[in-house]
Amino acid sequence: MKNIKLLVIFIALLTTPKLVIGQEAESTTEDLKKEAFKPSFNWNVRAQFWLRYSNLNNSSLVNNEPTSHFTDISIRRLRIPLSAQITPKLYASALFGDNNYNIKYSGPWIRVLDFYAEYAFSKAFTVGLGKSGYQGLSRWNVRSSYSLMGLDSPLFPLNTVEKNDDLGRQFGIWIKGQAGHFDYRLSVNQPKQVSAIPDGKVDFANNRPRWKTSSYVKYQFFENESNKSAYQAGTYLSAKKVFNIGAGFQFQEKAFSDGDAQDPNTNLYDMKHWAVDSFLNLPLKNQQAITAYLGYYNFDYGKDYIRNLGANNPTNGVENGDFNGAGVAFPMMGTGSTWYFQWGFAFQKNKIFNQVVVIQPNVAIQHAKWNALNDPMTVYDFTVNFLMSGSHNNKISLGYQYRPIFDTVGLNNIDYKGMAVLQYQIALK
Repeated sequence: MKNIKLLVIFIALLTTPKLVIGQEAESTTEDLKKEAFKPSFNWNVRAQFWLRYSNLNNSSLVNNEPTSHFTDISIRRLRIPLSAQITPKLYASALFGDNNYNIKYSGPWIRVLDFYAEYAFSKAFTVGLGKSGYQGLSRWNVRSSYSLMGLDSPLFPLNTVEKNDDLGRQFGIWIKGQAGHFDYRLSVNQPKQVSAIPDGKVDFANNRPRWKTSSYVKYQFFENESNKSAYQAGTYLSAKKVFNIGAGFQFQEKAFSDGDAQDPNTNLYDMKHWAVDSFLNLPLKNQQAITAYLGYYNFDYGKDYIRNLGANNPTNGVENGDFNGAGVAFPMMGTGSTWYFQWGFAFQKNKIFNQVVVIQPNVAIQHAKWNALNDPMTVYDFTVNFLMSGSHNNKISLGYQYRPIFDTVGLNNIDYKGMAVLQYQIALK
């Protein structure tokens, strides 16, 4: 019996250090895991400056003076993004700035564009809440202005811009994720209320805003793109091999009307959009690359809805002009369908004036059949990018837009006018 007790004590003495060491080792591993993650905070400042010459739409007014041609300098976009990875699963992002600092701009100089938080349960399932550009329909609804290939992004996919949203952003909640090569997002957004009352023609309804539901799903054949941000790249140059196909939709009940939404005789219309698209970024030999996009959009805002819009428009009115309205506007969006095509080629790096430069010419075409117009609407954009050291941080772009002019009586395409822009983009990181 005594020997048995001695044996038990001996075994205990042998095993106890191992247990202690094991506990210490396990504790050390957990500590290392905790120490491996360090909260991060990132920010930068970037801007796009425009020097532009415009052949204005007929009878346009600049500060109430009739003007046919106009040259102006402006800041097309100012962006101050901030982001923080607070914990391994908790991420927060904010974006400050504004668009179109031009001769009409009256402030405020800085606006809150985005401010949201996300919690990642897994790579396949993340939940976000706040004000953001997260919404569905197509790739171009959530694009990065920083990495655009064309001089400017196509505005028609931002189909409610500055009507019931804030530069394409709305308050909402969304889920997103990646499972294998599939990437998805589903959002429910709260549109801003609209106070203006439509007068006979279909426009945004002045009723209680209904929630907007939207989604976009894409399949990625080659490399997966990051879904960390709502804003997807315009071109990767030769840095990434990507080929995606995607589809999406947007729906908002009673979003449009042809009169006072409170009047029982007013017709109310649901907003129903859907789209399919594809995106290619193909690196070639010698760091050359092809970037291309093709998308088909079907828009339903209600009966014969049509909207003229011009990017960074310098005018403040029009007197007895054409259907396009003032400045550089054209029938950019409406009930009907549209194709959008973009193609560009990035040459290998070359030296120009002892500066390493990547030259990337590209072309974009929007061809639409809006129900309200008798003729198709086609606009052409031609751009050449000069990327210093192959970076979007220091980029010069020379672009020309050729837009159609429609008459007010027959709503036919009667003419074309142009707009030439020299853009400089700088990012301070």
